[in-house]
Amino acid sequence: MSQSLWSPSSEFISKTNLTHYTQWLSDQRNLRFSDYSELWSWSTTEPRDFWKSIADYYQVKFYTPPVEVLTVDKMPNHQWFVGATLNYAEHALRSNSLQPAILFESESIDGDRKTIEISRKELNRQVASLVDNLRQMGIKKGDCVAGFLLNTPETVVAFLATVSLGAIWTNCPSEIGVKGVLDRLTQISPKILFATPTHRYGGKSYQHIEALQEIVEGLPSLTDFVYVPVPVSDFVDVIMVTSYLEVHHWSSLISSPNPPAIVFEAVSFEHPLWILYSSGTTGKPKAIVHGHGGVLLEHLKSLSLHLDIRAGDRYFWYTTSGWMMWNFLVSGLLLEEVTIVLYDGSPKYPDFAALWDLVDRHEIDYFGTSAPYLAACMKAEISPKKNLAFKNLRSIGSTAAPLSSEVFVWIYENVKKELMLGSVSGGTDICSAFVLSNPHLPVDAGKLQCLALGAKIEAWNENQEAVFGAVGELVLTVPYPSMPVFFWGDDSGERLKSSYFEKFPEIWVHGDWIEIESLCGPCVIHGRSDATLNRGGVRMGTSEFYSIVEELPQIVEALVIDTGGFGREDKLLLFVVTIEANVLDDSLKAIIHKKLRTLASPRHLPDAIYEVPAIPRTLTGKKIEIPIKKIFSGLPVDQVVQRNSLSNPESLDYFIHFYENQLSKELTHV
Repeated sequence: MSQSLWSPSSEFISKTNLTHYTQWLSDQRNLRFSDYSELWSWSTTEPRDFWKSIADYYQVKFYTPPVEVLTVDKMPNHQWFVGATLNYAEHALRSNSLQPAILFESESIDGDRKTIEISRKELNRQVASLVDNLRQMGIKKGDCVAGFLLNTPETVVAFLATVSLGAIWTNCPSEIGVKGVLDRLTQISPKILFATPTHRYGGKSYQHIEALQEIVEGLPSLTDFVYVPVPVSDFVDVIMVTSYLEVHHWSSLISSPNPPAIVFEAVSFEHPLWILYSSGTTGKPKAIVHGHGGVLLEHLKSLSLHLDIRAGDRYFWYTTSGWMMWNFLVSGLLLEEVTIVLYDGSPKYPDFAALWDLVDRHEIDYFGTSAPYLAACMKAEISPKKNLAFKNLRSIGSTAAPLSSEVFVWIYENVKKELMLGSVSGGTDICSAFVLSNPHLPVDAGKLQCLALGAKIEAWNENQEAVFGAVGELVLTVPYPSMPVFFWGDDSGERLKSSYFEKFPEIWVHGDWIEIESLCGPCVIHGRSDATLNRGGVRMGTSEFYSIVEELPQIVEALVIDTGGFGREDKLLLFVVTIEANVLDDSLKAIIHKKLRTLASPRHLPDAIYEVPAIPRTLTGKKIEIPIKKIFSGLPVDQVVQRNSLSNPESLDYFIHFYENQLSKELTHV
């Protein structure tokens, strides 16, 4: 039985947005629910009524109302809010108050981080000024506008101005590299590129003038280039590399003191809002298109009812501008007088206290980050509460990987006892989460609190039956508004169908193993279903394996690969990064075996354990298990993984050399 770490008090529950919403359902719809499971059941069996209630409760502005909320219950040939027109940006810019809209900090040259504050009124003015200038550049509904930008207020302004016009936003930050940027942007042919030619990370400055020249030359669709400065940028250099384009300085585009009022373009519910990209580890990234209305409803619901971000809150999620969590963060502007907090730089510079200090100084109410960062803080043995008060901190969110029970406990012991810790799971595909936090439910170590409202998620066994208390394939059986409306360039829809609906027709397969305790949670994510460890018929998700191995103080992180399944001998290989070099001796290997035998199963003992300098991860921090498995099967590296899709591409070299020089000789064909 897992350890219970927090339960909401009756006073806490009474103040939550979820309580207010259920009271509204009672008053306005005559619907009453005794607990969350009843509410969830209604939201998934009556999706039309539920999603219409979200639109009504949050007073979504439709220029033309829907004639039908949902056409059919089968995927993927369904359509939401047929006939409705609206605009996402209009809802983010509803307020014109002096309340802060954005707080921003970044790494600085001298170490003195300065805070930039932008009010709701000033945000509206800057967006209106940029909208006016974009119109003059000829940008119109359906055009693509791209960014090569950082996690700064300028990126938020450029995004909101673009979608106000019904144009489509996309952003590729510099960490992707030139090839990665072009792999993404050549698919969509943007007309304008907003770019910042330099950035700082981990105390170092990086220049991208040459990279920008390659990017611009590789995008013949561009008509205009917008230079977005940071203090060490050089406008002259940028003009030189973009000499054949119309070049604009950011300051001139947002300088109008009294710009014309924004005339928001009324677009259909499923009109493209932004384009996000799959990781691209195995080839050209999929260009995933989400719609205005689906994102609007999903983010209103998730941020307000599940994360419980309240009016006047300060909402911070540590993210880069290229991760879907940036979009999830910016949508905080949809909520009444909420301030979003942006930070551009390393979470560990100058040390692990950097983000915790920011949370404390700005009296942040909701702090979101990645599970690997929280695990690293625990491994570093820091205790933020010793020097920081966290006066307003009410919730911590975690994503990107399963959060181990040990890290759950560490947070309550070393950060704050009275808070809701929400480990969530979803992805770029829906730009949200299927499994979320819940301010009405207790927090148990290692568990995600509940299935999201409206998300008819089930754990399916081999017979396509829903199971509880057992690991199964995570499937979605009812349409969800923020599912991709299409993949860019996939005119037939075949690529989208093969990505999600190939295994079970009309059923969305997410690619994760999930264990659902009862009807709608709590839940445990057991890792990717295509990276399952199947030993003698006993299956184990990789996240369960990692939670055991990475609990050891000597182990920083681990990667486990089952070599079977590609016509090769079935061996289980464990790779570990240790706290210090050369720590992995026979004694530590014996400890690892003992823990796995005791806490997992004797079948899942690794055949060999190796010490490695680093584990390859995607730009969003996910371990690349399947590409490594394919390399170990003998497939050519360039067919298996794109280096520009990795945050640490040099880490791949060890595994390539390991296979070529050792493993290929050891493994036999079966």
